[in-house]
Amino acid sequence: MSDPKERVAQLRHLLNEHNYHYYVENDPQISDREFDALMHELEALELEHPGLDDPLSPTHRVGSDLSKGFEQVEHIYPMLSLANTYSPAEVDQWLERTRTALMGEEPAVVGELKFDGTGISLIYEHGRLVRAVTRGDGTRGDVVTDNVKTIRSIPLELRGEGWPDFFEIRGEIVMPWSAFERLNEERAFNEEPLFANPRNAAAGTLKLQNPAEVARRGLDAYLYYLLGDNLPFDTHYENMQAARSWGFRVSDRMTRLYSSAEVEAYITRMDRERKELPVATDGLVFKVDSLRQQLNLGFTAKSPRWAIAYKFAAERACTRLLSVSFDVGRMGTITPVANLEPVLLSGTVVKRASMHNEDIMRQLDVHEGDMLYVEKGGEIIPKIVDVDRSARQPGALPVAFVSHCPACGTPLVRVEGEASWVCPNKWGCVPQITGRVEHYVGRRMMNIDGIGEETAATLFASGLVGNIADLYDLTVDSLMTLDGIARKGAERIVQGVQASKQVPFERVVYALSIPYVGETTAKKVARTAGNIDRLMAMTETELTGIEDVGPRIARSIVDYFAAPVNRSIVERLRAAGVRMAVPERDPAEVSDVLGGKSFVISGVFERHSRDDYKALIESNGGRNVGSISKKTDYVLAGANMGPAKLEKAQKLGIPVIGEDEFLAMIGQ
Repeated sequence: MSDPKERVAQLRHLLNEHNYHYYVENDPQISDREFDALMHELEALELEHPGLDDPLSPTHRVGSDLSKGFEQVEHIYPMLSLANTYSPAEVDQWLERTRTALMGEEPAVVGELKFDGTGISLIYEHGRLVRAVTRGDGTRGDVVTDNVKTIRSIPLELRGEGWPDFFEIRGEIVMPWSAFERLNEERAFNEEPLFANPRNAAAGTLKLQNPAEVARRGLDAYLYYLLGDNLPFDTHYENMQAARSWGFRVSDRMTRLYSSAEVEAYITRMDRERKELPVATDGLVFKVDSLRQQLNLGFTAKSPRWAIAYKFAAERACTRLLSVSFDVGRMGTITPVANLEPVLLSGTVVKRASMHNEDIMRQLDVHEGDMLYVEKGGEIIPKIVDVDRSARQPGALPVAFVSHCPACGTPLVRVEGEASWVCPNKWGCVPQITGRVEHYVGRRMMNIDGIGEETAATLFASGLVGNIADLYDLTVDSLMTLDGIARKGAERIVQGVQASKQVPFERVVYALSIPYVGETTAKKVARTAGNIDRLMAMTETELTGIEDVGPRIARSIVDYFAAPVNRSIVERLRAAGVRMAVPERDPAEVSDVLGGKSFVISGVFERHSRDDYKALIESNGGRNVGSISKKTDYVLAGANMGPAKLEKAQKLGIPVIGEDEFLAMIGQ
């Protein structure tokens, strides 16, 4: 494009879009290298044409992961990004620039792993954790203290001695490979979108509104930088070793380096050792060790001059396509899967890789017997990224997407507005039927022990279970007629079925396998409807009035209950004793003392959690609102309330009350 003005506008649009996908959606569309290339091109054009500069250009900002669901505060020290390098030579060039800027003074450098997670800032006062804030846009971040408290590797109170009364420590919240694999197995079983990598999973988990779910997912943390006015040592390395003694997890691969040769050797060693680590890494960080030298080197507009990141190249392998199979999911979605000659990649043997849908398969232009490039990089889910067309066999035919269900032979239908092909034969397609049974008995649904994929298929093949309602007709004697099920196993299944009758209504709704209705949506829908009869009678308009329920989900719910077979199953479940309503609140726990008053909750509380206070407000006739406005009646404030919220409340004359005052209002 010859016109610099048009190219600058195009680059800004592209970078803003990619920033959004990376920081808000946690779904990067391009690699870091591609992003940096676009940014460097824009920086060069703005430098060459100063008249085109704009204070809102991506070159003047840092990407944001701010969320509307959390209180936001300003960072004490800005959380800047690091400049990236992609070769040892580029790191050496940075070292030379650093030496020149220090007037020939030789800097010691600290090498450390760049953990692939989500950045966090932790504030400690008098040895106690008081606030945890996400990176956000670098200037402001989301307060996620309650969620961070669930991470056991982060100390709530410090051990040892010598820590300042007030300091900030920064690090990375990560999801270990083992926890990531477990989470994706659950999501695959529920036919929910899989997290592409542990970074996305960690970022998404840290922004959940339910700390109990955060705790369940098993996040971890590594800390890597200490800030404050009274730090114990004059070097970064010594400060981090002190932080280790106070109870922080600091990587034992953090190393002092004294020459370019040592830096290069460290890169080689870490590129080998990182593949055996329990967490994902995507590179290294090199920092000048001396805090005095860091101060002298200073900052650019976006990054410190005293530190630089080195990015590992994504690991890629080329292997032959043996065949393409087409898997049928619980909802009938057809997924093409490449079956490969086994290849070692990032420490694991890869034999299969999903190609997701027909559109992606066609974009790749996969032919029979092709040599395919498989990549993991920071991703644990293998993906096909390219085809070696030069190795294509003469006469090889393109792989065709199936037109009929590979399980039952039914012609496939295309989901309107989506890339998926679906088998519509919901009640005659075995993988769909057995998949719904597997989903129903799952731990987070009805929690019926003893029925896995193989048992579900056996129950269906025997004629004992044709749908989820049939589970309640099972007996110990009928189960013992099946191969592989002894009395003890049969008793465990029957006991689990009986116990499932006490499962809350919210989980029952999730267990029904209503398309697009995941766990969180099921809770909101169930609590709003109150009972199954009301839910089955709700219109699309009524359903879209529920938080997080859009037109597609509303239409899916209406269609599900419009099918006579589904209504029949619901009635059989009801007759079996499965809970079909949210329990009515004890009248003693409900009042109208708050009479429609609206509350904003902010800060950290001692007597009850934020969720507890929200429930107390609603059960006493009040309303919870997310932001302060003229219509807000009260702000319920705990410790460390955001100064911006406090200032706004005072400006609007809205009463700010504490825990004791609020509890007195409701008679507790």
